[in-house]
Amino acid sequence: MTLRLLAFTDRGLELARTLAEALDGEAARCGAPQGLAEWTAGGFSQADALVFVGAAGIAVRAVAPHVRHKAQDPAVVVVDEAGRFAIPILSGHLGGANDLARRIAAFLGGTAVITTATDVRRLFAVDEWARRQNCRVENPEAIVRFSAKVLAGETATIRSPWPIPGRPPEGVALTAEGNCDALLTVRREAGDTLRLIPAVAVLGVGCRKGTPAAALERAFHALLEQSGLHPLAFSKACSIDLKRDEPGLLTFCQSRGLAFETFSAQALGAVEGDFSPSAFVKSVTGVDNVCERSAVLGSGGTLMIKKQAGDGVTMAAALAPFSPDWSWQDD
Repeated sequence: MTLRLLAFTDRGLELARTLAEALDGEAARCGAPQGLAEWTAGGFSQADALVFVGAAGIAVRAVAPHVRHKAQDPAVVVVDEAGRFAIPILSGHLGGANDLARRIAAFLGGTAVITTATDVRRLFAVDEWARRQNCRVENPEAIVRFSAKVLAGETATIRSPWPIPGRPPEGVALTAEGNCDALLTVRREAGDTLRLIPAVAVLGVGCRKGTPAAALERAFHALLEQSGLHPLAFSKACSIDLKRDEPGLLTFCQSRGLAFETFSAQALGAVEGDFSPSAFVKSVTGVDNVCERSAVLGSGGTLMIKKQAGDGVTMAAALAPFSPDWSWQDD
């Protein structure tokens, strides 16, 4: 989590610096050199979490012009100068503001002021659970329907192709088939069910030198169409280290929000499995296959989509191991 803290007074700055050291964040004082509006705008575009040390009203007015959607906004927490209260005011569940407030309160010996209904009643929060399970929410508007069931004392159902050991929380049940209120899946699905996408897919990429980002985007779109995989399931792309500075590949990964990792030919060649060999690729790179091997090595899992080739690009996809559990809040 990229964390930025802003204080409005010298006393507040002391507290902000203490928290920054404890939480691996970056502390600043308002006006030195950035003003409130400039600092907040930068934080919304570059940070995962913002902490204002000062009055909640100032923080609310500062963030108001930048608020977009619960699935996009950073976590925002307000801490008073005395360190008595930590108040999440934006992205409590999906952004992790509630958790951050609890961590701050625990460190300072203060109180986390949590107001979300499920937390107040100690009930299951599906959006916080999704974040804890490294899942992305495709249709956040469906969170309300799921939570409404839990809050009304009804049972909300979750379907998952991965086993979830243990006993489900109060108000939640696993279902093996049929209709459900939430679905864990790496594939594109229709309907209004809440869809939680585990970020466990890894894209393996090979390409000619100078391949533009547009060609890589077309190849990725073709892979998605052929496989039915959801784009939100992909967390990173992998290739051979010869491509670590390939401009088009770097641009493609940045535009897709994918981490990028490369491996040596020796490391790729040591990966065990049934891969699609190419004598030409081996003559150029030193290994008989780049996309499939890098996908498997980068995921630590299994190959799901074998090599697809076209327009100077090869792509494959692998799935990392995924073991969801019922944890959704710190004890």
